[in-house]
Amino acid sequence: MASITALRGLTIGALARRTGVNIETIRYYERIGLVPPPPRTGGGHRSYAGQDADRLRFIRRARELGFGIDNIRTLLVLAQRGHASCAEARAVATAHLTDVRAKQSDLAKLETILSETVSQCDAQCGGDATPLCPVLEVLQQT
Repeated sequence: MASITALRGLTIGALARRTGVNIETIRYYERIGLVPPPPRTGGGHRSYAGQDADRLRFIRRARELGFGIDNIRTLLVLAQRGHASCAEARAVATAHLTDVRAKQSDLAKLETILSETVSQCDAQCGGDATPLCPVLEVLQQT
């Protein structure tokens, strides 16, 4: 005998708990078409199926890895049976990897600038009130 949940589907709250995706995020994904709108019960409540949970887990993991919404749309299509293309998925991942590496480079430069600035501040003013603060000077540069 099937459980009541299996017959009615998952509520949005149950789906959120099962997938680790916030309820408002699920609603947002529905609004932007990343998740198809589920059927509604007679009382107007959303009723999700197992494949909705699978899709949300896929989206959550892709977001954790930093993929943007457009890339996730592409990857979702590629993940469907009959649409799989390793070459296309690789192209999306390669482009994202290039972006990640560029961000890492930018963050390394930022870390160097901030580290040097804080060191200058320690050397020049020792954290005391002084009119020439290297931290403030760096922030005022255009």
